[in-house]
Amino acid sequence: MSNTVKAFAVAGAVAAALTAVSTTTASAQAKEKCYGVSLAGKNDCAAGPGTTCAGTSTVDYQGNAWTLVDAGSCTTMDLPKQADGSARAGSLEALERDLPA
Repeated sequence: MSNTVKAFAVAGAVAAALTAVSTTTASAQAKEKCYGVSLAGKNDCAAGPGTTCAGTSTVDYQGNAWTLVDAGSCTTMDLPKQADGSARAGSLEALERDLPA
């Protein structure tokens, strides 16, 4: 294999790696923490007092547990109504509803 072919192979590998990193960064930037939308045990992290991290929420739609969602979609997600019949929506800040007893 000639030095030119080796140089092109290395350059191609570096370009592919840089593309993967920039794609991952763009994907991470397009997400936001959304509180009150995850099912029990399906949160991403920080589910309030008495929990440690991912998967530790104990109540569906627990207000102080968050999940990463696409930016801009948090407050418009289609969620089931609350027990009293009022609308339930996600929030960019922790909520005081649907907390464990």
